[in-house]
Amino acid sequence: MENKIPTREEALELFLQYNKTDSLIKHALSVEAVMRHIAEKHNENPDIWGVVGLIHDLDYEMYPEVHCQMTKKILEERGWNPELIRAVMAHAWGICTDVEPKSLMEKYLFAIDELTGLITAVALVRPSKSIMDVEVKSVKKKWKEKNFAAGANREIIEKGAELLGISLDELIQLTIDGMKKVAKEIGL
Repeated sequence: MENKIPTREEALELFLQYNKTDSLIKHALSVEAVMRHIAEKHNENPDIWGVVGLIHDLDYEMYPEVHCQMTKKILEERGWNPELIRAVMAHAWGICTDVEPKSLMEKYLFAIDELTGLITAVALVRPSKSIMDVEVKSVKKKWKEKNFAAGANREIIEKGAELLGISLDELIQLTIDGMKKVAKEIGL
């Protein structure tokens, strides 16, 4: 059973065992959608990238003080593929792990995790409260307001874009496009 690559349904069921908060569930769905979208753009496996995006904050609600460490333990106990576990660990590089993102999947997860939160906040202050009306320029305008979505670490987002060798604008657009695919599910 070692090296298991779970289905989306298995990953979602596991995630929901550990998470009940609406905002955290919507965040997981957002990150999953963006990871799937980016995987498709890079001819990677969207199912694998999506599962990693979905499960990345598995332990955050129940074990915030040991974020990622409990996820690693839980996934290892279930025989998950070590590459998927490593990607989950790398998303919190410099925050609560020392696992540096190396693969393309790891780098994107690191870069977009915080960005999905910022984009959600931008959507929620728009009159429509819809992701469909969010543009890169809207995000960049709010980016400069340090008190706006203060929890979204802009340095990490910038570092992620740098690791990927893409512009911040391109990263923002990819993230918006991915989130649009699940607008209904995430309430935006």
